[in-house]
Amino acid sequence: MNILFICSKNQWRSPTAEQIWRNHDSWVTRSAGTSRSAKRPVNADLIRWADVIFVMEQKHKNRLKADFSRLLEYKPLHVLDIPDDYPYMDPELIKILQDTVPSYLY
Repeated sequence: MNILFICSKNQWRSPTAEQIWRNHDSWVTRSAGTSRSAKRPVNADLIRWADVIFVMEQKHKNRLKADFSRLLEYKPLHVLDIPDDYPYMDPELIKILQDTVPSYLY
């Protein structure tokens, strides 16, 4: 299963999520950001690649719907409600992700 994690600048939250499950047996993970200044800006190819998309905040979902509405019609898109309060690989952020993401996938 291809899982795409999205935040704003692809600096802290989504790269942390990508890293946590980088070596998972049945998931392939990538991350991107909605901002034009993101390390890896989200694009149509990433949306097509993903089987499931997780965004950190509602504003990310809104941005994706505005930019990629047709590509998202039949894709699961989940809002995790994780604010931009955590640095990369913060233990609390890792715990939140580990506690929430799998419940959407099993």
